[in-house]
Amino acid sequence: MMTSLDGKIMGNYMGTPEGNAAGAAFKAIAFGENPYYKHQGWLSGRVTTDDNFTFYAEPELDETAGTVPEGDFVAETTGMYYVSIDPSGRLGWKRNSLTYAGTTAHVVEVLTGKASNAYKAFLRGLGISYIIAGEDALDYAVALAKLKELFGVETLMLGGGGVLNWSFIQAGMCDEVSIVVAAAADGSDNTPALFDAREGLSDDTPVGFDLQAAEVKDGGALWLRYLVKQAV
Repeated sequence: MMTSLDGKIMGNYMGTPEGNAAGAAFKAIAFGENPYYKHQGWLSGRVTTDDNFTFYAEPELDETAGTVPEGDFVAETTGMYYVSIDPSGRLGWKRNSLTYAGTTAHVVEVLTGKASNAYKAFLRGLGISYIIAGEDALDYAVALAKLKELFGVETLMLGGGGVLNWSFIQAGMCDEVSIVVAAAADGSDNTPALFDAREGLSDDTPVGFDLQAAEVKDGGALWLRYLVKQAV
């Protein structure tokens, strides 16, 4: 993740020279020609996906669609995936792939039992893969196990938002925190932080981290890497 000096993952600071420098460092680390992390995909929540890729479009549903087969749907397997947590099935995709920072990825939706038959038929029509992970609430362990089993994902990058980041850490499903801190801030009180607790998903039980490395980047940015400890 990239953050401001005050820990925000979005905001006006991103348009400053320091924010641009930190953004370039982040993209090189995660998506460059020789990225530090040799991941097979990255995962974000529904709001982050809408903000960056689907832009709050409504899915084009056919409520009369025939009943789709039970279980997961693998439309294709490739070397890179964009995994979106969308428990109820709300994202209005237009195609089954996206490109970010020069990296093209096949879209995989993570649904729960709350997603409708019409939404799953919509995804199948677009050739978008999906997995079912939980009935009423997301089962983190099932989601990650299926991504490995069905798509061969060994390393997955968790990419926000703050509620999803904190939920995965509290669930014990995150090994390492890697942040590029921009030498900028905008003081906003209504932009999301790197970690946000959300009632019903997580709480404010503290978690400790072990610093592994700190590296200065261009524009005064700082790249920090931590291992995640157990909740304290």
